[in-house]
Amino acid sequence: MSDVVHEHREVKRARYAVAAVFAVHGAVTGSFATRVPWIQDHASVSAGQLGLALAFPALGASVAMPLAGRISHRFGARTALRGLLSLWTLALILPSLSPNLLTLCLALFVYGATAGMADVAMNALGVEVENRLRKSIMSGLHGMWSAGALVGSAGGTLAAHLGSDARLHHALAAAVLTLLGLVACHWVLDLQPTEDEEPPPRFALPPKSAVLIGAVGFCAVFAEGASLDWSAVYLEDELGSSAGLAAACTTGFTLTMALARLAGDRVVDRFGSVRTVRFSGVLATLGGLLIVVAGHPAVAMAGFALMGLGIAVVVPLCFAAAGRSGPNPSQAIAGVATITYTSGLIAPSAIGSLAQATSLVVSFGLVTVLSCGLTAFAGVLRSGDRDRPKVGPPSAAVPDPRP
Repeated sequence: MSDVVHEHREVKRARYAVAAVFAVHGAVTGSFATRVPWIQDHASVSAGQLGLALAFPALGASVAMPLAGRISHRFGARTALRGLLSLWTLALILPSLSPNLLTLCLALFVYGATAGMADVAMNALGVEVENRLRKSIMSGLHGMWSAGALVGSAGGTLAAHLGSDARLHHALAAAVLTLLGLVACHWVLDLQPTEDEEPPPRFALPPKSAVLIGAVGFCAVFAEGASLDWSAVYLEDELGSSAGLAAACTTGFTLTMALARLAGDRVVDRFGSVRTVRFSGVLATLGGLLIVVAGHPAVAMAGFALMGLGIAVVVPLCFAAAGRSGPNPSQAIAGVATITYTSGLIAPSAIGSLAQATSLVVSFGLVTVLSCGLTAFAGVLRSGDRDRPKVGPPSAAVPDPRP
């Protein structure tokens, strides 16, 4: 009995620890995003060159993410996450040090590579904690990421308002976040491979199940990228709203996603992954229709809010389903992450290209069609809806399900 109680407490502690890791990861992203204009000026690059450079984080992540599973196998999950997260937080310093386009591209490649590997490692640990608790936590973990990103953005906005040098700002932020990350990693699960477990390949194509799950994530991330980068432009150019109102729309979309993720686990536990994503697709599609037919900024803002509410929990559930879809969770998660990163990379430029050829209304018509895909293909997440009892008292804690 005492062993079961001890394990239950250890898993609960690990849940809070991995949630803190997600928040630290998000804070790095928020800290970077707010200082992009300073970095552009420091590197003396044009808007087009900056767009090219900003493709390199996704490229770096796509190349490096398959390595995360092998690193975890070699060093153990806790040590691997500690090292990968530290590399990610310290990589925040590199872009602001870049004096030209070439060094900026290289810095952002490393920035993306470390981000992707840490992303895979922390999601794999999140799935393991969810398995042991026998209830959904992945939506809340991604909500913590969004909360961390908002905190990082707030700090970056303050630093920019004060006119501080981004090199100093990012050095201080990296030091604080590295320390916080190391502390949090001390309490995550220390998973070790079994003696007969083969190390995952350095590079391998994702399994078919991960591709199908990733396709659902692709639709959600495409809608997210389009809304984040183009919602303000849509309100200004299509509906003639003020710059302040347009910016408020983007902020509202981000807050809606964060709040929905923080509250999403209860919905998933009540209705299951498949039904939750199907209903999410309905909400996102309804939001897209409001955006397309909007004749007033308030209608479009309501549409973007529904879009954020609809897509918020999809990616966390895709990671959770991938982690249960085969014998190698890290490889499946890396496959899904690669597909979703690719979607985030191409979405803003695809929306812009289509808008230039037609209009932003048509572009968001495409987003609406992809949102329908969430409802149509939600069934591929059924691997995340295994039969799991509700969490009981410590005496009902479930032993380690790993072989």
